[in-house]
Parts: sequence; C-alpha cells; structure tokens
Amino acid sequence: MLRLAVVTASTRPGRVGPSIAAWFSGEARAHGGFEVADVDLADFDLPVYDEPKHPRMQDYQHDHTKAWAAAVEAADAFVFVTPEYNYGPTPALLNAFTYLAKEWGRKPCAFVSYGGVSGGIRGVQAIKPIFATANMMCLPQQVTIPFFFNQIEDGTFKPTDPNLEAVKPMLDELQAWGGALKTIR
Repeated sequence: MLRLAVVTASTRPGRVGPSIAAWFSGEARAHGGFEVADVDLADFDLPVYDEPKHPRMQDYQHDHTKAWAAAVEAADAFVFVTPEYNYGPTPALLNAFTYLAKEWGRKPCAFVSYGGVSGGIRGVQAIKPIFATANMMCLPQQVTIPFFFNQIEDGTFKPTDPNLEAVKPMLDELQAWGGALKTIR
C-alpha cells in the first residue's frame, strides 16, 4: 500500500489548514488506496533554511531537518493542504521544500488549496514548477476551496459537493502515479 503524506502547509496562528487537512485525510483513508500520515509543517518548527551543507548531500546537522527528512522520505506521495498568500505559495511550504532535495524525487503530489475567489489556485500554480525541479510529478487534479471561510463551522471544515466530487479523481490519479513512480525509485 502506498504511503500518502497529507501535509498541512500553513503555520501561522489562527490557521484553518488543520481542519481542512483533517477532512481530507478522512477522505483519503476512506479511499482505501493509501496508508495516510498526517504531517503538519508547524510540528517541525523549521526556521528559515539553516543547514550549512547543500541538501543534495543529505548531511543534515539539525534535528529539525533530520525529522523533516524522515517524514518526507517515508512518503510515496503527497497532498499539500495549502492556502494562497499574496498570490503565491506559503513561505512555510517553500522553506520546507528548500530543506531537502533527494527525498522528494520521483514522487507525485497533488493539492487541496483554499483561499478567496481563486481558492488558492495561484499559489499552487506558482509552486508546481519549483517542485518539478526536484523531480516531483505535480498532478493537474486538485481540490479547490474558494471562499473557504464560509465552510468553517465551529472550527470544523464542511465540504461542498464540488469539494467532495474532486477528491476521488485526484486520489485515483495519485495512486496510479504513486504506484508507477515507486517502481523506479
């Protein structure tokens, strides 16, 4: 069974990412094609990149980097639950990506994005070419949540029908690509 890391990419106080990630993780478990790991960037407390050696060397000096590298290495595929900040990706996600190199390679990823009118699409589109530099396969299938604040009730995310309808096609593709890419890692 493929190991899917559902990564909460926002680390700011007051964030709603964990509630959206909890919903999506439940959907991924129900799909049945993955062993799901919930990964929250806030738990790693990664400072702005602070390793003295290039990440391709994999000679990590800090415990936070070693823990992050182990979490990424363990995954066969990723779903990043991410907002859009100023028409781009979250700084926390970009920073976390920068910490590693080889651990990302030949693994597929997809996105559950949220925001205002765009539903976070602009942030996702901005980070896809960056992820591609590490030989990640970014899928076009995506769950997009515009005006997410209308879907938070008492701290819990309440999906709409379009949110729910987008999940299975994305997970099916992630499973197909994850299985194929695992054979060449």
